[in-house]
Formats: sequence, C-alpha cells, structure tokens
Amino acid sequence: MELLWYIPNQVQPGHRGDDVVAGHNSLDTLTEQARALEDHGWGGALLGTGWGRPDTFTVATALAARTTTFRPLIAVRPGYWQPAHFASAAATLDHLTGGRTLINIVSGQDKPAAYGDSEGDQARRYGRTKEFLQLVRRLWTSEDVTFQGEHFGVTGSTVVPRLARPPRLYFGGASEAAERVSATEADVQLFWGEPLEGVAERIERLRNLSEKLGREHAPLEFGLRITTFVRDTSDEAWAGAEARVADMAAGRGLLPRDPNRHAAVGQQRLLDLAERGDVLDDNLYTAPGRYGGGGAGTTWLVGSAAEVASSLRKYQALGITHFVLSDTPYLREIKRQGDQLLPLLRDDVRGAS
Repeated sequence: MELLWYIPNQVQPGHRGDDVVAGHNSLDTLTEQARALEDHGWGGALLGTGWGRPDTFTVATALAARTTTFRPLIAVRPGYWQPAHFASAAATLDHLTGGRTLINIVSGQDKPAAYGDSEGDQARRYGRTKEFLQLVRRLWTSEDVTFQGEHFGVTGSTVVPRLARPPRLYFGGASEAAERVSATEADVQLFWGEPLEGVAERIERLRNLSEKLGREHAPLEFGLRITTFVRDTSDEAWAGAEARVADMAAGRGLLPRDPNRHAAVGQQRLLDLAERGDVLDDNLYTAPGRYGGGGAGTTWLVGSAAEVASSLRKYQALGITHFVLSDTPYLREIKRQGDQLLPLLRDDVRGAS
C-alpha cells in the first residue's frame, strides 16, 4: 500500500482553505510539510502542476534534497516536456535520491499556448501522451534508442545514468481515450473519489481493456486521489465539513473556478454525483462539488479516523493500492491524519498478511 499526501505548489495562498501565512510557498514552508510527512508516516506527496504554478520538477528536486525518505509524485505534462529531456531529468533525480522519484503524467487541458505548445483535440492529446510514455520507458531501459512517431522522435538517444528500476508512472483520466492509454502504458491508474460501485466498474473495465489491447508491462495498479475530512468524532467531522461547504457556498476561501471544470470526463462524473444525493456510500460527501470544489476537492470522505479508514479499506478491497489523500490546513492535517488514520490502515494490512 502506497500512502501519499498532496502539496499544492500554489503561488496564491489559502488553497482549499489552507492557512494563509507569510511565505506559504517558500522552500522553508514546503520543506516543513515534506519533513512532517516523513515524521508522521507518509510515503511522500503529489505536487500539483499547471501553467501559472511554480515549476513542479524544480520544487520536487528542492524538497528531495532537503529530506531523506520523502518521495515526490511529480506531475508533468507532455508538450511542456519533450520525452528525452524529461527522461534524462527524471533519471538524474531518481539516481541522486536513491530511487525516490514517482511520476504523474497529466494530459488534461491547460494553457499550452502560454508555453509555446499546441495540444489539439482529445484524440491528439492522448495519442501524444501514449507516445510520450512509450518513449520515456524505452529511454530509461534501452540504449541507443531511435524512435519516430507521429508526435515525437529521437535518433541514437541514450539516457544516463542508467536505472535498475525506473520511476513508477501514474496516470489519470476517465475518457475512453485516456483509459486506452492507461490500460497499455501506465503503471498506476488514479481515480477521483467516486462511489465504490463506480470505481469497481472502472477497475474491471481497465483490466479487461489491458487484456484486449495486449498490455506488455506488469499488471496495471490502481490508486485513489481524494480529500479525507477527519476529526476526532463523526459529529465533529460532519459539523466541520458542512461549515466549510457553507463557506464555499458563500464564496469565502476559494480560488477562481477552473475554466476547464466541465471539460474533463472524470471531473464531470464527480459533479454528476451530487444529483444522486449529498452523501453516497457510507460517508462520501458530494456537496462540495456544487460550490466550486474541483478535482480531489469535489468529493470528500468525512468522519472519524476509524470511519474514514473503514471506507478506504473498502476501496482497497476493490484493488486500490495507492492512496493520495489531503485536507486543509495542510500541515495540521499531515500530522493529524498521519497519527490517527494511517496506523489504522497499516494495522489492517498487517492483519491480512
């Protein structure tokens, strides 16, 4: 089981209700979070990406240099990076950190013209992502690589240093085009916080698709990226969650809405959940999506540590082995959930082994 957190990597303070403090995005502040993750049982953290944020790879490198076990899950975009340049940078960081690098490939819409790129339509975007993954893998594992595809090409390319075990490649996306890429090329498919029934259906479909398309790598693994709203008691958790949603409804403490909010298939699936009710399964809270919650902030698992752990174990029973959790204020919740939630998940793993 991989248990990761989230570092937002935002210039604007107060992300999703985080504490607004001086130097919120300074190296010292981010290092404090990364070291707290090490001290409270986390394996590492996903670092957000997108044009208008600090460069994710640079931030990840700086945090890796200031920590000893922290594993950055670095979000990167094909097009922003060329495959050979990225493969070299990632191999270098992985070598220098003793194998601590994880990679999250992002293909959702961004602002490509701002950095001199052109994504094209969905088919082109995911076709390019597939080539990016194929080429990066070859560059990490083979020498003197020559590759000429529709989107990328290299001639006589060898990446150094050589890696005995290349970084894991995480990938998200719920469209048919995205799932075909994930089924054949990714190591870990990340899901947003959908009800158990929806996640089970997607896992089955991806496994069948992997077989149908002739996947050549180790079996695809699955992960969950979700907000976990944990308090000492269930009543306290629900009171806090409802108060935060009320603030969101009043427009307090929010970043501007993502202009691509309704464009992504996976995001739209989350927004549609609110039509089925405010609470699904045992404690999946859908109301945040009505008032601007996006991505992992669209649905929350709410409750005591024991209740949230129980829900996460149900996802684990479906085949989820990678969890990327978060809540705000980020530093406080790193410590609270690391101390209260993670031991319950690890106890369950030991009990089943």
